Amino acid sequence: MSIPIGNRYEFVYIFDVTNGNPNGDPDAGNLPRLDPETNKGLVTDVSLKRKIRNFVTLDREDKEGYAIYMQERAVLNNQHRKAWDALGINPASKDEYKKLPKDEAKARELTAWMCKNFFDIRAFGAVMTTGVNAGQVRGPVQLAFATSIEPVMPLEVSITRMAVTTEEDAKAQSGDNRTMGRKHILPYGLYRAHGFISAKLAERTGFSEEDLGLLWRALTNMFEHDRSAARGEMAARKLIVFKHDTAMGNAPAHVLFDAVKVTRKDGSDERAPARSFDDYDVKIGNVPAGVTVEEKL
Repeated sequence: MSIPIGNRYEFVYIFDVTNGNPNGDPDAGNLPRLDPETNKGLVTDVSLKRKIRNFVTLDREDKEGYAIYMQERAVLNNQHRKAWDALGINPASKDEYKKLPKDEAKARELTAWMCKNFFDIRAFGAVMTTGVNAGQVRGPVQLAFATSIEPVMPLEVSITRMAVTTEEDAKAQSGDNRTMGRKHILPYGLYRAHGFISAKLAERTGFSEEDLGLLWRALTNMFEHDRSAARGEMAARKLIVFKHDTAMGNAPAHVLFDAVKVTRKDGSDERAPARSFDDYDVKIGNVPAGVTVEEKL
């Protein structure tokens, strides 16, 4: 396995959506997620990590060490059993799968095997104690919810499908064969998310410089391979990375995040709703000693 990263990182990720739904809320009829107090849009960390996983699947395909643990429709216990089988650990009964082997070295090998073979476990960690036990590990890469820079206004749009589902539906419409539907969109929203990468936790999972490069590439390109009618036009606009000189870090994360200011451009009418990234300025202030800034986008 490659050498784990030796530096702490934080990053600011800025992306936007035009005429789409970046992250629907199933408890609200799939409306775009909103903070009810501010009416600012939200995108969950789970949604962002799903897109990273999907990009890695496309980019690395079947390359060893880059399988995805949290696949769509995956059976997690089957993923755990792969480690038991690969290491030749054969429990006497099915009940013994529920606990890690008494031999601590073998128990560590199970978790290490999962980290070595699954990219998203190396990056995000996993609790692998569900029925077939493969331990648990805390991931070095963590993401917070993305929040829109300004309040957003969801629109409900009526749509018509020029077909019906069943013959009974066709008879009821006397052959007109139309189906009405609705979709929810945001005309425009610019979102900001914060991310954290711990070098110390990377030592435990084996998250390497190669993995880090893949993460940056995923954040830069993942919307290009996640197109759908529901999501409209989504694009990564800025990826601002703060690299610390040491593994423990040289400044608090909030100080670095506060250095990045996203505001309306001078002269723009702030009373009018923003409709493109060109309506905003992104500026980076001074950062403490021991931290360098790199703009990946």
